[in-house]
Amino acid sequence: MKLSRLRGRKICDRVQHKGAVWKGATFVIRWLPGPPHHPAADPQERAVYAGTLASSKLHKSAVKRNRMRRRCREALRTELRLLQDISTMQLLLFPRSRSLTCDFADIQADVRRFLSVVSHGSKK
Repeated sequence: MKLSRLRGRKICDRVQHKGAVWKGATFVIRWLPGPPHHPAADPQERAVYAGTLASSKLHKSAVKRNRMRRRCREALRTELRLLQDISTMQLLLFPRSRSLTCDFADIQADVRRFLSVVSHGSKK
């Protein structure tokens, strides 16, 4: 499954305000089913559109906030590569400060838990 960027202020605001919330140990995800309403997004292509938000309240250093974003996005990318039966959705990842110091396997386990919740919810 392809991981694409969620871009655009209006699109991210829509996901942030109307999306369902899933809380994990290393990050929080707000998500909406379906593709974003953006000219670059192909509605026929199955993909997961992901964006990240890390407030300066999370950590003073921008370098460390960016590292948290990258670790969460990479864990999502590696887990999505293994799955093919996930429907198209929009995700906003909010890393927690724990995502900076924990093992990468912990972040991947959180991603697996989220994807299992989403895949079971879509089959009902």
